[in-house]
Amino acid sequence: MIAILPGDGIGPEVTAEARRVLEALDLGLSFEEGLVGGIAYHTTGHPLPPETLHLAKRADAILFGSVGDPTCDNLERGLRPEQAILGLRKELTLFANLRPAKLFPGLEDASSLRPEIARTIDLLILRELNGDVYFGEKAMRTTPAGLREGYDVMSYDESEVSRIAHAGFQAAQRRRGKLCSIDKANVLETSQLWRDVVIETSAQYPDVTLTHMLVDNAAMQLVRDPGQFDVIVTGNLFGDILSDLASMCVGSIGLLPSAALDANGKGLYEPIHGSAPDIAGQGKANPAAAILSAAMMLRFSLNMPEPADRIEAAVATALANGARTADLGGTLSTRGMADAVLAALA
Repeated sequence: MIAILPGDGIGPEVTAEARRVLEALDLGLSFEEGLVGGIAYHTTGHPLPPETLHLAKRADAILFGSVGDPTCDNLERGLRPEQAILGLRKELTLFANLRPAKLFPGLEDASSLRPEIARTIDLLILRELNGDVYFGEKAMRTTPAGLREGYDVMSYDESEVSRIAHAGFQAAQRRRGKLCSIDKANVLETSQLWRDVVIETSAQYPDVTLTHMLVDNAAMQLVRDPGQFDVIVTGNLFGDILSDLASMCVGSIGLLPSAALDANGKGLYEPIHGSAPDIAGQGKANPAAAILSAAMMLRFSLNMPEPADRIEAAVATALANGARTADLGGTLSTRGMADAVLAALA
């Protein structure tokens, strides 16, 4: 059973199209939907209601839309829509976030980079999801001088780093055998531990070439020479930023899927774009990232690599044939883009 959590903004629009593609493959999948995010708060009083969490725990995999609702911006932090995705990651121990970035042929002009640089992009970012400043102690306080001060604790223990490092090395073994660990070890003790543990873990993977890069340099290198990267492994905060940067290198944030996996391969799959409330309900959102997230779900959680390959090939064919939503300079609606994928799938 697949749990579908459409969420807020454009989430319901893009997950509906991803579901339509999955149903077209006639794989015998079953689906159950649940409330999450702002819509869940307005309906039940909490962004992650107990019944939704129970559904997520029962499911074989989760297809997630997006969370984010401007009407909830002034709520206490624990009731804001974004707490739903953080809660799911924590409750389900979804620690490994896989974010592939690859330029589709024909989209060179959509990239923010020169075409000859853009076409070299084929990388995978592994972002740790259960630690760092997102889960550390945080609060507002008043200093002795009477000033307001906010603080967020960045921390990792060695088991958390080792766990994501193993996932990074194993991903590199399945690809081109290169792993770049991103940190800020020159100024952060958290990053120094990160680097030390990654180096220790590398002894178990002699077939993988390990390099290290400071996060500010990594941001520059992703723009200057993205083709140098195979697999990137990094912490929660740095991974959040770098994966969005990678999205513009391939042309649009509407093209990038992601997977958040536990140690056994169960996962939550979502496009990396947000809820985009400014275009919600207008049929303008690009569903490609949600459709590609569904393909990742088939591959990593349901052990269905062949239909996953078919979906990815259909998206590539649709784009090569000129299918474009507004984010790519085109005029297709959300449904029209999905129709183009379905036509290529057929």
